Amino acid sequence: MLLERIASEMNRLKFYIAHAQNLPFIQNMEKRIQSASLLLDASLGHCFVSGLEHRDENAIYNCLRAYAAIDNTSSAEEIFRMTIVAPLIQKIIPRGLSGEVAGASGDGLENDYQEIKKCIEKDCQFLLEISSAENSGLHVFDFLANSILKEVLSAIKKGKPGAFSPGRPTEFLINYKSSLDFLGHLEGYCPSRSAVTKFRAEAICIEFMKQWNVGVYFSLRFQEIAGALDSALAATNLIPVHNSPSVNGNSQDLTLKQSTILLESLRSCWREDVLILSCSDKFLRLTLQLLSRFSNWLSSGLAARKTGNTASSSGYEWAASAVPNDFLYIIHDINCLATEVCGDYLEHVLQLLSSFSADVLDLVKQSILQGGKSLNDLTPLAINAITDALVDEAVKGLKDVKAIATTFRMTNKPIPSRHSLYVSGLLSPLKKDFLDTEKHNPYLTKETIKELRHGAATEITGRYYDMVVEIVSVARKTESSLQRLKKGAQRRAGGVSSDVSDPTVSDTDKLCMQYFLDIQEYGRNLSTLGVVAKEIPAYRSLWQCVAPPDRQNVIDL
Repeated sequence: MLLERIASEMNRLKFYIAHAQNLPFIQNMEKRIQSASLLLDASLGHCFVSGLEHRDENAIYNCLRAYAAIDNTSSAEEIFRMTIVAPLIQKIIPRGLSGEVAGASGDGLENDYQEIKKCIEKDCQFLLEISSAENSGLHVFDFLANSILKEVLSAIKKGKPGAFSPGRPTEFLINYKSSLDFLGHLEGYCPSRSAVTKFRAEAICIEFMKQWNVGVYFSLRFQEIAGALDSALAATNLIPVHNSPSVNGNSQDLTLKQSTILLESLRSCWREDVLILSCSDKFLRLTLQLLSRFSNWLSSGLAARKTGNTASSSGYEWAASAVPNDFLYIIHDINCLATEVCGDYLEHVLQLLSSFSADVLDLVKQSILQGGKSLNDLTPLAINAITDALVDEAVKGLKDVKAIATTFRMTNKPIPSRHSLYVSGLLSPLKKDFLDTEKHNPYLTKETIKELRHGAATEITGRYYDMVVEIVSVARKTESSLQRLKKGAQRRAGGVSSDVSDPTVSDTDKLCMQYFLDIQEYGRNLSTLGVVAKEIPAYRSLWQCVAPPDRQNVIDL
C-alpha cells in the first residue's frame, strides 16, 4: 500500500517535471528523481514477485495499481513472464535442445498447446482475473499477449523453429491450426469484445501471426495440386481407368485418368487437411483455374484434331490417336464432372465458407456454376468429333457414286430397276455397337445417341448431295453439248431437223433414275436409324435434283 502511495506521488512529480523541464532547479534534481524512480521500480518488482510467488491477491492488486499509476505496465508484464510463465513453458518446450526434441516428438505443437492451456488455467488464471476485474482500473495490462504469448513465441522459436516452416505443408497446417486454436483459447480470457480487439492489435500477436507464412504454404499446395493435373494432361493419349463399362448401365464413375485427376485436384483444394480459411480466395481461384485448364486442354485438342494440327510438338497427340469410343468416355466424364461440380461439390464449398457474408457466398456460387457450365459447353465439341469420325468413314463409300456415272457413259446399260450396292454400306458407321440403343451403352444417353446419328446423317447427306449435283450437272451439260453438235452436223449434211424428241432414254436420264432409286433406299436406311430423311434439307434438295418431274415435290418417306 505504501508503494502504491509512493507511485502516485511519483506520477504527480513526473507530471510537474513535464511542464517545468527547462527550469534550472529541475535540471539539478534530475539525478535524484531518476534514482527515486529506479528505487521505486526495484521495490515494486520485489513486492510483485513476492505476491506472485505467494499468490497474495492484495499485494498483487496494489502492485498493479502502482505500476499503472507510474505508467510502467511493461515491467509488470515482463516480471510475470519471467517469474511465472517462463519456467512453465520451459518444461513443455525446452530451449536449446531443438535437435533432441525434434528427434523425440518432431516440431508438432498440438500437444504442447494442450499442456500450456492446462498451465494457464492452473498457474496464470488468478492474475488474469485480478487484472480483468470490473472497475479495477487494471485493464491497461495485457498479460495474455505480452507475458504468455510472448513467452510461447520465444520458446517455439528457440525450441522448435521448424514448426513455422511451410516446407512440410501437412505438418505446417496442423501447427497453424493448433496455433489459431490456442489464440482462440487466450481470447477466451478476455472480458469483452474490446479486450479481444486490443489483444489482436498487440505487437506480439501480430508478430506471432507473421511467423506463419501462409503465402508460401499456398504456393507449395498450388504446385502440388496443379502439377498433378498438368502431368495427367501431358499424356500423349487418353488413359482409361475402367477396362469395361458398368454392368448396371448407369455408371457415375469417371472413365478417364485425366478426368479423375481433375476431380481429385478440385476436391484437394477444399480438403480439411489442405484448406486455410484465410486463403479461401486463393483456393477458389485455383479451383476455377483447374476447371479452365481442363476445358482449354480438351477444347484445344478437339480443335487441333479438326484442323489436323496434332503434331508431336503441339501437345495434342492424344486428340490424333483418339477413336470414337474415346470421345464417348469424354462425353460421359464431362457430364459426371459438371453434375458433381454444380451439385455436391458446390454445396461442400458453400458449407465451408458459411461464415462469410451472403454477397460473398453468391459470388462464389456463381463462379463455380460458371466453371461447371464451361464443362457442359465441351459436350457439343466432343459430339462433333465423333460425328466427324463417323462421316469420314462413311463418305469413303461415296466413291462408287462417280463410278456409276462412268458406267452409264461408257456402256449401253439398260434402264435401272434397283438401287446400287454401295447404298447399303453408306450408313454402316452409324450402326456401330456403341451407337446401338439396344446395347444400352452406359456412357451415352438415348438423346445423345439420337443427336450423334442425326448430326452424322445430316453431314453425310450433305456430302452425298454435293457429289450427285456435281455429277448430274456435268452430265447434263455434256449431253446438251453433244446434242448441239449432232444437230449442227445434221444441218451441214443437209439432213432434215425434226422437233420430235428422240424416244430413246438418254444416259443422263438413266443416271438420274439410278440415283433416284439409290436415294430412296438411302432414305429408308435413314428411317431404320430413327432419322427422318425429309427433315434433312440436303436430302430434300437431292430428291428434287434426281426425281422424275411428277415426283420432285412428293417425298414418300
